[in-house]
Amino acid sequence: MPDMLVNLLKLPPLEPLLAEIESVVVRRARVWEIGVVRAFVEEQFSAMWADEISVAYARRPVSLYVATREGRVVGFAAYECTSRAFFGPTGVAESERGRGIGRTLLVASLWGLRELGYVYGIIGGVGPFEFYERAVGATIIPGSAPGIYTDLLRTP
Repeated sequence: MPDMLVNLLKLPPLEPLLAEIESVVVRRARVWEIGVVRAFVEEQFSAMWADEISVAYARRPVSLYVATREGRVVGFAAYECTSRAFFGPTGVAESERGRGIGRTLLVASLWGLRELGYVYGIIGGVGPFEFYERAVGATIIPGSAPGIYTDLLRTP
């Protein structure tokens, strides 16, 4: 899967997106929620992603956003976990998809990268590249597959 590049100087504003997601709160994760968020990520997605987001809690500010509905985690998005200037991993509970939560988490995280001083962000190992094109104008980086997620110790 290829990587994508995002121009962080051309991000959409976050506030209108926050207003569109009814009854869902998107905010920066809090350190005392590590267990709850990690469990959500591991149960809904993978242990590897749960490991990956643990790096976000070591950053200041924490480089992880969560989406909650009625006090329950329904989505997450991390940045600067895999590598500098990288967005991801990210995911939304299947029952909550199609409601704008993923886009809101994406934009919040990319604004986080911009606040760190980056002009461009990288979305690594993209699956639904059409989503990222539409949401933030991301473009595929030619020759980027297989990218950072390749096991560098494995013999080709």
